[in-house]
Amino acid sequence: MPLDWKEIANRARAFSNDWQHVEREDADAKSFWDEFFEVFGIKRRKVATFEKRVKKFDDKDGYIDLLWKGTLLIEHKSRGKDLARAYRQARDYFPGLQPDEEPRYILLCDFWQFELHDLDEDLVHRFTLPELDKHLRLFYFIAGYRKQRIRVEEAINRVAVDALGELHDALKKDGYSGHHLEVFLVRLLFCLFADDTGIFQPKDSFHDLIDFHTHEDGSNVGAVLDTLFVTLNKDTPARQTSLAEQFSLFPYINGRLFEERIDPPAFTAAMRRQLITLCQRNWGNISPASVRCSSA
Repeated sequence: MPLDWKEIANRARAFSNDWQHVEREDADAKSFWDEFFEVFGIKRRKVATFEKRVKKFDDKDGYIDLLWKGTLLIEHKSRGKDLARAYRQARDYFPGLQPDEEPRYILLCDFWQFELHDLDEDLVHRFTLPELDKHLRLFYFIAGYRKQRIRVEEAINRVAVDALGELHDALKKDGYSGHHLEVFLVRLLFCLFADDTGIFQPKDSFHDLIDFHTHEDGSNVGAVLDTLFVTLNKDTPARQTSLAEQFSLFPYINGRLFEERIDPPAFTAAMRRQLITLCQRNWGNISPASVRCSSA
């Protein structure tokens, strides 16, 4: 069972404090990464190895600092070293890897600077050691949240809108209707839109909330969404300090969209699956105001 993100964040802050003054690669790198994996509740030795020997493109031997086959390659340097050079060095190892060993991610680090390359998505994320707790979800694959993210890359069209309509019909058939249903679906559409356009950070926060923090039978989906809607209507200073991290990471949304309290719907397992399918679509090209849901 993966650790809760709030516990991971607490561990990350302690890790950052412990390692803020360390600088030398040769003396401390292995301990650094063992403890880094512990932040996510994982024993490094169970998934990854140090000093993996490979043949580089020039047929010379090279040694990968850390390799998790098929997932992650880490190149570590002393503080202040050039991470662009470290990236080139990491790519030089690829000719010596078997296809099933080639990682999706390259992580570069000099004890202070982190640079995570997602080779599948062609994305680079940069942050410093004190900022680690704000970027933890980039490492969902270490924490044990290892689902595939499958996105339908078509622009929003009637297919996607009809998919939302299917959830509307299922809820209405189950007895959830009228004004509350209309408000609920407009809010849901906003959350789907916000998840794909940078309003919610990190990306897929809403998808993760539904996927990782609701029961498969759907029994707590309504309660989770109700808590989210209340949270979105509160500025950070007005929120409880004990609010779970999976909710507190969401921003305050001004504009009264989440102001009215409505009864949350009850979900079934099938409805939850419909909602997760909606999360897997690309909603970035639609305005929430462009869809009107009617319960008539």
